[in-house]
Amino acid sequence: MPLPPLPEPQRFIERNAGLMRVLPTVVFLGSSLLGLNAAQAASVLVRPFSRKHFRAFNRWAANLYWNWCVRLSELTHGVSVEFSGDDVPAGENAIVVSNHQQMPDITFLMFLARDKGRLGDMKWMLKDVIKYVPGVGWGLYFLDSFFVKRDWARDRATIEATFSRIIEDGIPLWLMLFAEGTRLTPAKLAKSQEFARSRGLQPTAHVMLPRTKGFAASVQGLRRHLDAVYDVTIGYEQGVPTLWQYIRGQARRAHLHVRRYPVGQLPQSEPELARWLQQRFLEKDRLLEYFYAHGRFPAQEPAPARD
Repeated sequence: MPLPPLPEPQRFIERNAGLMRVLPTVVFLGSSLLGLNAAQAASVLVRPFSRKHFRAFNRWAANLYWNWCVRLSELTHGVSVEFSGDDVPAGENAIVVSNHQQMPDITFLMFLARDKGRLGDMKWMLKDVIKYVPGVGWGLYFLDSFFVKRDWARDRATIEATFSRIIEDGIPLWLMLFAEGTRLTPAKLAKSQEFARSRGLQPTAHVMLPRTKGFAASVQGLRRHLDAVYDVTIGYEQGVPTLWQYIRGQARRAHLHVRRYPVGQLPQSEPELARWLQQRFLEKDRLLEYFYAHGRFPAQEPAPARD
């Protein structure tokens, strides 16, 4: 079964002790984001004359803002990430495939991107409605992220056009995919298990079976631009934190286990890529089984006790 939510402290003061400390940070990040959105909107005037400079500015803006988010979470609440598995080179174009439990997954993935100098190169495949959200949605729109309607017949042309633009312009890329398609809950896991049994597939206990079309299309459409696929498994020690718990400083640590697969090792056809991705999620399931039993991923040193 999925890891339960991170428990809330019983006392009101304990639950909200970090809120006053982080409030100035939240105000700063919120106002800064809207200010950067305004600058990004103005950068559209440059685009007809130089797509290179338009993208360079927006990459700089994203790198600046996400660096603030990561660094301030470290300074304000002492948030940290324990990495294990394969090291990844700093300059590669890659697809990053991760399990998805709650919104803080996104921030913890940013720790990996920050350490490799790739925060400004992260592009997400997201629901179409998100691009209309002030702040984050607007910012991601200017970064050439992928906004999909979850209808492959309608999305395919848009996605393939974006792939062509990325390859043609040589855009640095970390394409971030939550291949399960949604956050993990007990009800959604039960549906995934039922679907697996109906298709003769192995049910999973800690992740859902991935949706494979977007991944297969991404590998096929970007193959000559890609260096590798990074398979990231996120584990939490005491429970899965919500975004509100993360903001209040209750989520101090996450564990990221990384596997790097050179793109030349991946199969060619869509059915083979689908099976390849399904196999990775079966491995994620076993990794999380080990993590929940031992408090760490394989080959990762035991985490020190928390105060």
